[in-house]
Amino acid sequence: MKVLFAASEAGPFMRTGGLGDVAAALPKALTKAKVETHVIMPLYEGISEQYRQTFEFLGSTVVNVGWRQQYAGVFKCVLDGVTYYFIDNEYYFKRYSIYGHYDDGERFAFFSKAVLEVIPLTKFYPDIIHCNDWQTGLIPVMLDGFYRLIEGYGNIKTVFTIHNIEFQGRMDISCVSEVFGIPGEFADVCEYQGDANMLKAGIERANKVTTVSNTYAQEILNPYFAYGLEHILGQRQYKLCGIVNGIDTKKYNPKTDKALFKNYDLKSIAGKAECKAGLQNMVNLPVAEDKPIIGMVTRLTNQKGLDLVVEVIEQILSMDIQMVVLGTGDWKYETALSEIAKKYSNKLVVIINFNSDIASKIYSGCDMFLMPSRFEPCGLSQLMAMRYGTIPIVRETGGLKDTVIPFNPVEKTGRGFTFKSYNAYDMLDAIKRCVGTYYNKEEWNACVKNAMSGDYSWEQSAKQYIELYKSIL
Repeated sequence: MKVLFAASEAGPFMRTGGLGDVAAALPKALTKAKVETHVIMPLYEGISEQYRQTFEFLGSTVVNVGWRQQYAGVFKCVLDGVTYYFIDNEYYFKRYSIYGHYDDGERFAFFSKAVLEVIPLTKFYPDIIHCNDWQTGLIPVMLDGFYRLIEGYGNIKTVFTIHNIEFQGRMDISCVSEVFGIPGEFADVCEYQGDANMLKAGIERANKVTTVSNTYAQEILNPYFAYGLEHILGQRQYKLCGIVNGIDTKKYNPKTDKALFKNYDLKSIAGKAECKAGLQNMVNLPVAEDKPIIGMVTRLTNQKGLDLVVEVIEQILSMDIQMVVLGTGDWKYETALSEIAKKYSNKLVVIINFNSDIASKIYSGCDMFLMPSRFEPCGLSQLMAMRYGTIPIVRETGGLKDTVIPFNPVEKTGRGFTFKSYNAYDMLDAIKRCVGTYYNKEEWNACVKNAMSGDYSWEQSAKQYIELYKSIL
């Protein structure tokens, strides 16, 4: 079986969030499971020279984007056993940031067409093209509209994964013909509610549609979560399923992570206390072994539940705890948290930045990890926290509900603390329950052991994807 994994970002080359992590880890897991998996992404200006030096130029072709003709070069490299292809076009991709440009629709329409156009240059004719989010939503449409009668393309199947339905690639309706160049008989699948909609196009034409957790697959049939696409998803529910994400357990491993103050595992859990003291020292909090630290590594946005946190932050800080927040996002949350941190400087530290080294120190040095998302397709941070023995406090939504099993103090089962409704005081109650359990060392140690013993790897998820691929071949 041959799979071409198409994504707008993939670590370690370029990533902005969960999609980049998935595009880095899932192809490796599929390759390990003996599925020949190659990845294709744009050649961004921001890709490090360290990687560029390993690239091999395979050739170039011309891609028609509407009435335009654009150059598309293709480079190749192999990293950790996975083959990567990079689509080169300086007009579209010689930019350090991946998203947020006025012509994003045209850029990724070009990328979608180029993915199909360069297949002969790569000499890799896949059985499956696995598309991801709106940036690749046109691939299934273009495959049907332009390539089906070309030798090597006739039997290619497509899988389309929705990582976050909020972002749909909505453009002016004129883009369907003028920019996308979609032929008339396929144009209607790219149109929705008076706009061009690239995510909707992928849902319509892919053989299978997946989301990144079972619960999210059900949630997006509800108008509250679907951002206007509930009608289309309801019609296409027969090809919709959820497969929860994993994490790269080799990369996120407290026993080997070089960013930690002290490496540890379940057998040497005492090392976590050194990580805690190191974190307290680093951020200038009082070093107190028995005072629980709550961590957050997050985008500071409404989706991540920051309005709940800001609403009751003073009640949280009235407890005998410390708190460390790392992230960037909306200025109102950055400002509000920074101002509160000035008032409670011996309890709260807010770092308006993102740094993977500091993130690892927070995952390892904190006792608890707060993730009160309004919605969360899957979430990776709660998996990383549990991997490091840090107990998550989450809202029961999407992948958070699927991965964080509530702790049962009687049976000593479960590995986190949860709350259901999107309400600041329900969140506060979950935090208080978690802090209360922290002081019962028998229960707390059982919860930490459960968290660290969990399997958060891609192995099981990769098996589910393989079965999905087989079902459509």
